[in-house]
Amino acid sequence: MERIFASIKETCGALGIGRSTIYRMINDGQLERVKLGRRSLIRISSIQALTAGEKHVQLKSM
Repeated sequence: MERIFASIKETCGALGIGRSTIYRMINDGQLERVKLGRRSLIRISSIQALTAGEKHVQLKSM
């Protein structure tokens, strides 16, 4: 089974950037965050889209 989510720490390591930049990218809609309880996880597909140069569209939930 393939992984669907990465932690904030894993995302920082994969992209070589800091936590504050990750959260800024989440707020800008460049990365998609999913909250599971108190944890924030990043969809690996949004990391892949970012590194491929694609614009990730984040869906807003009500």
